[in-house]
Order: sequence, then structure tokens, then C-alpha cells
Amino acid sequence: MAIRGALSHIDLTITDPRRSIPFYAAFLEAIGYRRFNVDLPEFSGENPQRAAWFYKYPSGSYFGIEVRPANPASRHKSHDRYAPGLHHMAFHAESREHVDRVYGAMVAAGATVLDPPADYSGPHYSPGYYAVFFADPDGLKLEVVYEPRSNR
Repeated sequence: MAIRGALSHIDLTITDPRRSIPFYAAFLEAIGYRRFNVDLPEFSGENPQRAAWFYKYPSGSYFGIEVRPANPASRHKSHDRYAPGLHHMAFHAESREHVDRVYGAMVAAGATVLDPPADYSGPHYSPGYYAVFFADPDGLKLEVVYEPRSNR
């Protein structure tokens, strides 16, 4: 049977691989992703230009995230989450403690914390919605959330 609706992968365009690859290594590995070993020159060496991580679902399928450098003519532009396009990406956490562990790992990595872990239960969020928000080196907003209703 074909998999439908599940994402396969996302490619993120970055301005500086030397800043973004370590950031995404810390972030994605803290939420359970593993780094792909890609046998291509742009993925290897002391200063790789690209990197990719994957998460294996219990079904056996994979979801991948790759970072790749922006076109040189566009590298001066910063991300604007209120312009058309991606506003932010949110990743599930297993528990509130997992959200807190990711927060600790990202603080240790020097990440920009937009909002520390907090319970957002209320009119705009479901009961028990516990999340932390970061900005990647290019300003992309990333969220890690434990939402009890989605972990049933």
C-alpha cells in the first residue's frame, strides 16, 4: 500500500553552512534524528556545504531534512516568517521532559531561544500544549512541542 499524506523530506536553504550545519546537528539530534552519511564532496570534509538527517518511523519509512546553501545572489536576504512561505516548523516531543532536554541542548549549543519551555494551554492551544521555540541562524522559527492529545 502506498504511503499517502506523510512527508518524505524537506530541504532548507541556508546562508552559511559553517553556522547552520552545527546548529541543525544539535537541534535534530536532540529530537531523535540521525545524520545521513552521503558520499558526495559537498557533504564531506572539514567544512561541508550540505548535510542531511533522517528520522525512521515505526512503519519503516523515513523523513529527511537537508540543509543546502542559498544561491550566492540571494544569501544576503534573511528569512521573513510573515512573508509568503514558511512561518515555522514544529516537531513532536515524547514528553514535557523531552522538550526541556531539547531546550538544554540548544542553550548549550548557543541557539537563539525565542520562547523558553512553557505550558500554552488556553484558547489558542490544546490542554497540556508544552513547547519551546528557537530561531535557526537564518531566522527560521523552530518549535518542539509535547501535545498530550497527539501522543495518544
